[in-house]
Amino acid sequence: MYLVFRKENKLMSIVNGSLVDLPSPSSLSYFWNFGSLLGLFLMIQILSGLFLSFHFSGDVNLSFYSVIHMMRDVNYGWLLRVIHANGASMFFLLMYIHIGRGLYYGSYRFEKVWLSGVTIFLLSMATAFLGYVLPWGQMSFWAATVITNLLSAVPYMGGLLVEWVWGGFAVGNPTLTRFFSFHFILPFVILFFVILHLFFLHEKGSNNPLGLSSGCDKVMFHPYYSMKDLYGFFMFSMFFIFICFMFPYIFMDVENFISSNPMVTPVHIQPEWYFLFAYTILRSIPSKIGGVVALVMSVLILYFLPFFLKHRFRSNLFYYFNKFLFWFYMINWLLLTWIGACLVENPYMFLGTCFSIIYFFSYFMFWLI
Repeated sequence: MYLVFRKENKLMSIVNGSLVDLPSPSSLSYFWNFGSLLGLFLMIQILSGLFLSFHFSGDVNLSFYSVIHMMRDVNYGWLLRVIHANGASMFFLLMYIHIGRGLYYGSYRFEKVWLSGVTIFLLSMATAFLGYVLPWGQMSFWAATVITNLLSAVPYMGGLLVEWVWGGFAVGNPTLTRFFSFHFILPFVILFFVILHLFFLHEKGSNNPLGLSSGCDKVMFHPYYSMKDLYGFFMFSMFFIFICFMFPYIFMDVENFISSNPMVTPVHIQPEWYFLFAYTILRSIPSKIGGVVALVMSVLILYFLPFFLKHRFRSNLFYYFNKFLFWFYMINWLLLTWIGACLVENPYMFLGTCFSIIYFFSYFMFWLI
């Protein structure tokens, strides 16, 4: 009776086809857990952000003190804020691993799935930047000033774009109000693209470690992979809880605990750790417009992978030089992230330029072999 209801009821049949009887390759490893973990942390971010918005004031004179009010006066407000702030870092950590798995195992060959996933990545970066500005601390204010000024590099209409984003002739109250509005709306846009991503994934079917056709060797999603996902939820949730309670401010910049002051520039302006690789590329090029183009292309280049990487086998398991190149690329990405947190002086500037060239050259090498 339950089996009939599960398959014939319209709503239950959708759930059944997505979470129970979904045919999945039998060889999936734990690297395929990160998609579901991203879904979990997206919901954590949306819910915690919703409750934080009840107490946040999007005004330059009140926003910093509204955050202090949340931390000190609201019941468990400190916990909500810590979960939301550290949840963003966990979300990007999972996303980078998820993208890395896709690069290694050739998931970019599924064009619709990959392109929708890269769009989610771009929207997440925009949402995270907007959220970083909201506390209106020193680093928030100056990050907003520096990043929005990059729009001035757009030919002919750069100045107009900057003024439109600012809502005036300088970063101020209209800027914060707009950022708060977009930061609240964009997670629901991301949720729409996640649904689209899952639709394309279920339409095409999951990739597998070998990158070969697995049509003749599939198993039901439940219980084989639902149990794996639950195990992943439990393990990563324990790690996340440990971070939130033992090192709650490990990912936060100390400058952001000071109220914004347009008259005092921080000694070293830097974004959150998950933007550091792109920040290094930006500051490695002396030309402003060249740096902006390189910054944008460092992410947009992911859109082109399905069209210029056409190996016979999807997975790098069959390409030994590709495996070496992939790990070389990963180490270079980590070095770019490290350089982004270093002072803007030699030898870090020189090393940042070298690693930036290697970053783009790695994609060219992927295409050649």
